[in-house]
Amino acid sequence: MIMMILKLSLALLFGLLIGLDRQMKQKQLGMRPSMVICIASCLLTIVSIEAFNTFGGENHPNMDPMRLAAQIVSGVGFIGAGVILRRSNEVISGLTSAALIWSASALGVAIGAGFYKEATCGILLLIAAVNLIPKLMKLMGWEKLNRYDVSLKVVVESNSRMTEFIRHIQRNPSEESKGKKANDKAEFKIRHFKIKDLDSGRQRIDLVLSVPNHYYLSEIYYYIKDIDHVLTVEAEQL
Repeated sequence: MIMMILKLSLALLFGLLIGLDRQMKQKQLGMRPSMVICIASCLLTIVSIEAFNTFGGENHPNMDPMRLAAQIVSGVGFIGAGVILRRSNEVISGLTSAALIWSASALGVAIGAGFYKEATCGILLLIAAVNLIPKLMKLMGWEKLNRYDVSLKVVVESNSRMTEFIRHIQRNPSEESKGKKANDKAEFKIRHFKIKDLDSGRQRIDLVLSVPNHYYLSEIYYYIKDIDHVLTVEAEQL
């Protein structure tokens, strides 16, 4: 009885750690679902092992103590799929939260089976993989890791200079603000581009821009809004 309570309490703690990490980042996976998944996975593993000890034996030679626990991994996958979002601009988000949901179930199984050292090592490495290692990679100065994506919905007047508009977006705004000639290396890189005709001859352009971390969303908004023929701008950080 004491060992069962210890296992379930440890599962609650590890689920709480994963949930806190997601909730502080305002992601889809919060504290409650992560704790529930981890505790339930632990409980099912305990039940599976105890059922083997109680009902197994010579009369049930094919009984597997981990058969029930093995179904947890595939079952939790359906929950993880629920936090994966596909936005209208083809951007997919929630993959990390879905992976952590699956990881929470794995931690619960490990604790329920009595592998405490392995579960402790797993939770430490998971937290490091989600938080510490990405920051370390960014500190190393890799340009592609020091960028984030911005979704833009831009309504423009009807004009035949769309190519010039695209080139203007990809110019270096920091150079232009200083009165310098834009260099060949664009700071704003277009990752997704879609054009749709509206009424009155206008067009709506859906963009996903990859921009350096040192730019605020407001800077990007006003930079796009100041371009000729632009009527409205809607910006969202992804």
